[in-house]
Amino acid sequence: MGLLEYFRLAVRALKSNKMRTVLTMLGISIGVAVTILVVAIGEGATKSVADQVNGLGTNLLTVHQGPRQMKLTAATRNAPTQTQSTLTLDDAQMAATMFPDTIAAVAPQVRGNIQVRLNASNAQSTVLGTTPQYMIVNNVTMRSGRFFTMLEAQGNLKVCVIGNTTAGNLTGNPNADLTGQTISVNRDDYLIIGMLTPKGTGTGGPDPDDMVMMPVTTAMQRVLGAKYISDFSISCISPTMMVMAQQQVTALLRQRHHLMPPFPQNDDFVVNNQTDLLARSQNVTKTMTMLLTAVAVISLVVGGIGIMNVMLMSVKERTREIGIRKAIGARSRDILMQFLIEASIISVLGGIEGVILGVVSAVLLASFGGWNTIINPMALVLAVAASASVGIFFGIHPAQKAAAMNPIEALRYE
Repeated sequence: MGLLEYFRLAVRALKSNKMRTVLTMLGISIGVAVTILVVAIGEGATKSVADQVNGLGTNLLTVHQGPRQMKLTAATRNAPTQTQSTLTLDDAQMAATMFPDTIAAVAPQVRGNIQVRLNASNAQSTVLGTTPQYMIVNNVTMRSGRFFTMLEAQGNLKVCVIGNTTAGNLTGNPNADLTGQTISVNRDDYLIIGMLTPKGTGTGGPDPDDMVMMPVTTAMQRVLGAKYISDFSISCISPTMMVMAQQQVTALLRQRHHLMPPFPQNDDFVVNNQTDLLARSQNVTKTMTMLLTAVAVISLVVGGIGIMNVMLMSVKERTREIGIRKAIGARSRDILMQFLIEASIISVLGGIEGVILGVVSAVLLASFGGWNTIINPMALVLAVAASASVGIFFGIHPAQKAAAMNPIEALRYE
């Protein structure tokens, strides 16, 4: 018998039990669809994390309060409600001026929660005091108006730029342009000189568009009454200079803060590398994707077990047919091939249905759920190949059982 004849007989056998065939394919379809959906979500999450980290700035180092200082602060009985820091404006300025060969720009930052008022409207927001270098270091652009200048930052002037969320909370319209208007912060009036380009909320954490940004000296002296900055960001000359810049800044802060060994246990600061942050974030995403993929693979295996059970039932029901075919000259190989092709047809068709279901689910999740999903064409091919492999693997035992039947005993089977 030729392959075409095997295929014809297999299709005819499957058509004789359409409902059972469809239900068996459904098990494979669900496994393949879940696998494709999980991979699409995982790849989308990985890209989102990379975009968010890269969106923070180019060749970025961040310096913030270290665990040692946090423990000391927590142990202090009369500690203020906000976590203290030991970083100063001079620390950031020294890092900017001492290492011109490795550091391109430094942006000190101080932040806190504030109450903002526009006419009769009130809203909670976050104040961020910084310098004009913040635009370079953190890839900030303006939707309208302008950013404050160094003269305004040094002059402790009452100017600010705000984000879309803050504007929306004050006016009810997130697209409102408040450039040229005046808002009240701590009963002082501040002129809005520009609107920040929206960054989006991402996958979690604080809203980067809920922001009132002003000169760092203004925020420290007029709004927060702070002596220390919260952190500062560093843009390195190139990716190859990031490690050297990290070492230079670490040595500088240890000297300025009069820290004693052992290091880094006694450091009251932490210098984070953008590359390390990206790698850690992507490792977490990949781990979650692998766990979810394992669950999807298990569902695919369960579908394969369903194929084996159905094929075993089919062999039992068709025992007399097998005996007749062998009696009139069919070889064991012919019986084996027929049942293997039946299992393969079920798994391949189920895999194709699963691919369609998975792609549609990923598109709907992106369109209506707001998820970032990326469909990898190679994942589709591998999913169909995996479903076919599962069908063949779990169809081998029933096919061998059918091929090994004794024709006399098969003909006597009631």
